[in-house]
Amino acid sequence: MIELRKNTERGHANHGWLNSYHSFSFAEYVDPQHMHFGPLRVINDDTIEPGTGFGTHGHQDMEIITYVLEGELAHKDSMGNGSVIRPGDVQRMSAGTGIRHSEFNHSQEYKTHFMQIWIVPSDKGISPSYEEKHFPSTEKNGRLRLVASRDGRDGSVSLHQDANMYVGLFNISQHATMALSPSRLAYLHVARGTIDVNGQRLTTGDALKFSDETALKVENGDNAEILLFDLPA
Repeated sequence: MIELRKNTERGHANHGWLNSYHSFSFAEYVDPQHMHFGPLRVINDDTIEPGTGFGTHGHQDMEIITYVLEGELAHKDSMGNGSVIRPGDVQRMSAGTGIRHSEFNHSQEYKTHFMQIWIVPSDKGISPSYEEKHFPSTEKNGRLRLVASRDGRDGSVSLHQDANMYVGLFNISQHATMALSPSRLAYLHVARGTIDVNGQRLTTGDALKFSDETALKVENGDNAEILLFDLPA
């Protein structure tokens, strides 16, 4: 079964400094039909204004992945990590027993546009940890590049969950296929652009939920950047 979730169906909050779209229930957006998909708990599409950001706040027992589309995002946390992530970077923070961090756009000129993803870990109470890797566009161009996995294979960041995250960039002449396990779930989100996925034309913010399916095909992209999650049911 393939279920379409249109971009217009997402939750939305504009706080002035932050413009955020929520694929799943988050903060004041509560939708019992869209609380999670397997262990995938949050996909927030966030744009923050120059010189603003999220002050220090806490998390616990969550795998948090940050993927920057445009601009730069400065990160500091209670483990002593401090870095600036840019387009192509994948940051993974395992909150475990508890962590505090902040995220800011220190540019005074440009907005920062990024995706923040939360995945529920398979084990609670683990020690907090942090990982960051860069995946150049050449590795994602016309293919689905693994960027996060349980075992950190193929140079991906590691997750405390039996989940895989792929990123791909596609234009008109490019296509890719992937076998799906009918005993697992898959979730595809279009971060930007337009693309055909299993015969359905999708645009920025659209998503497809896959269950009991055996294959996925992406083609006919127009400046498309997509995120694909392979998840336990």
